[in-house]
Amino acid sequence: VQLVESGGGSVQAGGSLRLSCVASGYTSSRRICMGWFRQAPGKERQGVTSIYRGGGSTYYSDSVRGRFTISQDRANYRVYLQMNNLKPEDTGMYYCASNNNPYGCPWDSYVYWGQGTQVTV
Repeated sequence: VQLVESGGGSVQAGGSLRLSCVASGYTSSRRICMGWFRQAPGKERQGVTSIYRGGGSTYYSDSVRGRFTISQDRANYRVYLQMNNLKPEDTGMYYCASNNNPYGCPWDSYVYWGQGTQVTV
């Protein structure tokens, strides 16, 4: 499985960005989770948001809830991250990830990772 992100960049505080990610290599219709993580300079990578491909349920970390929205193009294994009202603390490398877990989306279940896209606020 391969994941490719796009859409990062630099934006002023209060602005918006939209990230995209496409997964390839899943051989059949799979109930998996896809999510976004970020790593700020000097800090550990942290989960930001996830979506369960099967039912579309979503989860957001407290730091982004109400500002970020994850969505999916289920048929094409694509996920999007709409980021609004960006803050300087949102700066970091954003990684798209996916798992093989049909039952849920715990942060430690992700096994496939993209190379990341930089977001600077």
